[in-house]
Amino acid sequence: MPQPDEAERQQPLRLVRSLISRIQAHVVFCNRSPRIVKLIWIDFRGEPQSYAELQPLTGKRISTYVGHPWMFRDAQSDDPMLVNSKEMYLPRAVERGQVSMVNITLPVFSLRERCLQVVRQLVRTEDFPRLEIARCLQEDLAQRPDIHADLRRISQKVEQRLLQNRETQNS
Repeated sequence: MPQPDEAERQQPLRLVRSLISRIQAHVVFCNRSPRIVKLIWIDFRGEPQSYAELQPLTGKRISTYVGHPWMFRDAQSDDPMLVNSKEMYLPRAVERGQVSMVNITLPVFSLRERCLQVVRQLVRTEDFPRLEIARCLQEDLAQRPDIHADLRRISQKVEQRLLQNRETQNS
C-alpha cells in the first residue's frame, strides 16, 4: 500500500469518507429521473470517485460496504440528485442476502436554480459576461455545480452536529 506524502499527512481527516468495513451491503440504485445519473463513491480520503452511469428509469445492483457513502449527480450538468430524499446514501447493515432499494430522484429546484441550469445549457460560459443581466446573476451562472463544494458543506453540517451532540452530553 502506498504511503501518504507529507501534504496528505498534514491534511485533517475528512468527516465524510468511506470507513474500513467488512460488512457487505447489496443495493439496487434506481434512477427514477429523466436524467442520466453518475454514481459517485466517496473514497477513504473523502474524494469522489465516479463509479458508473445510470440511464433514465433504470437500475443497477451494486455490492458495497456499510460505512461507504455514495452521492449522485446529473451526468450532463453535474447538478446534485437526491437519494431516498437526501443528499447522500450511506449503506446500513441488513439481513444476510437482503437487497436495499435506493431511489435516485431530481430535487425540487427553485425557479432561480432551474433558470440558471437552462441558461448554462444554452449559453457558452465565455458569453456569460455579455448577457444583459445583473452582475450577480452572471456570477451565479459562472459558479457551476461542484461536488467538492457540496462535500465541504455536508462535512460542515456533520461537524456542527457532532459539536452539538458533545455540548448536549456535557450539559
